[in-house]
Amino acid sequence: MKYPITCILIILLLNSTLYASDTLTEHQDSTIQLNEIVVDAYRINTRLQKIPGNIAVLTANETSLSDGNNFTPALHSTPGIYMHSGTYGTSRIVIRGVGSRTPYNTNRIKSYLNDIPITTSDGISTPEDIDLLSIQRIEIVKGPASALYGSGMGGNINLYTPSEKEKSANGSIQYGSFNTMKVGASGIVNSRNFNLFGSLNHLTSDGYRENNHFIRTSAISSGRWTLPHYSLEYTLLLMNVNAGLPSSIGKTLYNTHPQAAAVQWNLIKGYKKLSKAIGGITLAKKITPNVSNRFTVFTRWIDSYEKRPFNNLDDGTFSIGWREKLSFHSEKWDFAAGAEFVNDTYNWQLDKNNALINKNSENRNQLNIFGIAYFRPSEKWNISAGSALNKVNYSLTDQFAENSDQSGTRNFPFIFSPRLGVNYTPTPQIALYSSVGSGFSMPSPEETLLPEGKINQAIQPEQGIQAEVGMRLNLYDSNTQLDLAVYQIDLTNLLVTKRLTEDIFTGINAGKTRHRGFELMLKQNLLQLQSFPGNLNLTTSYTYSDNRFIDFTDGGISYNDNSLPGIPSHLVQTTFSWNPAKSLHVQTTFQYVGSQYMDDANTEKSDGYFTIQLKTAYRFSLKKIGNIEIYGGVNNLTDARYASMISVNALSVGGNEPRYYYPGLPRHFFAGLRFNFN
Repeated sequence: MKYPITCILIILLLNSTLYASDTLTEHQDSTIQLNEIVVDAYRINTRLQKIPGNIAVLTANETSLSDGNNFTPALHSTPGIYMHSGTYGTSRIVIRGVGSRTPYNTNRIKSYLNDIPITTSDGISTPEDIDLLSIQRIEIVKGPASALYGSGMGGNINLYTPSEKEKSANGSIQYGSFNTMKVGASGIVNSRNFNLFGSLNHLTSDGYRENNHFIRTSAISSGRWTLPHYSLEYTLLLMNVNAGLPSSIGKTLYNTHPQAAAVQWNLIKGYKKLSKAIGGITLAKKITPNVSNRFTVFTRWIDSYEKRPFNNLDDGTFSIGWREKLSFHSEKWDFAAGAEFVNDTYNWQLDKNNALINKNSENRNQLNIFGIAYFRPSEKWNISAGSALNKVNYSLTDQFAENSDQSGTRNFPFIFSPRLGVNYTPTPQIALYSSVGSGFSMPSPEETLLPEGKINQAIQPEQGIQAEVGMRLNLYDSNTQLDLAVYQIDLTNLLVTKRLTEDIFTGINAGKTRHRGFELMLKQNLLQLQSFPGNLNLTTSYTYSDNRFIDFTDGGISYNDNSLPGIPSHLVQTTFSWNPAKSLHVQTTFQYVGSQYMDDANTEKSDGYFTIQLKTAYRFSLKKIGNIEIYGGVNNLTDARYASMISVNALSVGGNEPRYYYPGLPRHFFAGLRFNFN
């Protein structure tokens, strides 16, 4: 770890020398003003430099990395986050080592779209389903500080659609390897008191592997109608997905024929079809100059069908809920308090050889009551205290008459999640922060059921406490921005999804785990000249994490002090952005992902890997009406062989090799056109 720190010190030293002379550089609009970024994620709209805790903000520059078809490059530009990406339709997000044991989705974070929950009440989130072209900004809160949002031990991801005041229309078309094509259109319409955004995107790909096709059509619309005393906002997301499921493969195929699908999945042409709709309406009112209120009602509808070798799953979710937030602002104080309620009805059935073998309905209720206060005794201090009170209950109705009635209910106790945070800014260029908080994650539907289908009355929510200290530096007229954080999370009742057979999962509580880490984010303007060689910017994120079982015995075997599988200890991503001329942009991204264990026993290990991504774009001005951008790039320039996703604790079925590996994409290319009209 000493070498990255040494490099950073050298960069800081060179930078201080470079900017000591006004004759060497000329400041331009590309300078990133860190202390001017405004965030919403801690329930209070305030400047990032004043936040008493760790938060990452991804703007359009970060989300436009690579071809824009996958969230992985954008999320990896933020330390503390690792995204497994097996296919466009199979992924898992891990934040600070939490959530690595979930088989095929993300269920330890909470996600919002324009303040509307897109996470189901069982904690499952799929923010990566939303096309990046429809997102203007992403805010990420790490660890159980997200307790203010309800369930989500890993953290919180907030997505925001564009809301510019200028009218615009955009269109794009992109084509790449594996017959991958993406087309999209978006626009913003404004009047005196009305703002409307709309986006329509279609992505299709044959895929690198067998049975790996992917088709996704999505539409997002959001708007605001502003009147003198209140405003009305809405968000609507519609999505349809059809994806082949190549599944994971064993070591032999991974080394010799990585484009192959798992044999049984390829024979039946396994697939997943998904339709989704999410919508919400918010009424915002300024009650007094210091007091405002936001009330939101929202709904979600999901219908999914999976064809699988062992059985077929037909499931769907309907959710309805509301959220209330009352805010107070004064010179020294900020308060926010409110509540969020979600009711989910989850219906699922299994069939095999056209015969029904199981059918159930599960109803879940989740209530989150939250409050947070900020006190600023002086300009240099910001002290916060908050808490959340959560209540979850659910009932299972067995609708399959051929087996014994397995209906039942489960009422979890109230969970209290407090948080304290302090931010100290001795100068506008330096901010020191520290926080401690607790959080929890609820078991998923699979984890709440015993193998025979009955409710597991013994399963408990996963709970933990996180402590972190950090520092933000904003130096040399914002040409150097550095964010350092050290954290520890102690989890109890770790939720582990245990795979009993290829098609049967159950949940257990795995005692205690400890997550420790160091995170670094550096943004550096290396060169700023009006003439050639122009502007050169550097963005580097580095994560070191040590995640271990402290107390976990399963099947009479102790895994104490073993590393948690599915989490690399080191993750580095560095991007150089170069503008040699006003209309030309060149971007190079270097990524190193360290090795990671694939099983609890730490007997199987996936090797680390190094990749390079290149992207260049040239923009033509259309005088007063807009511009056209031509761009192209290559991903995995070195054609590295790596596993982009690990199936943790894969089983050996029928004497075959355990299928741990989702092969990453080889070297592949893309090119496109983007039209922007003002």
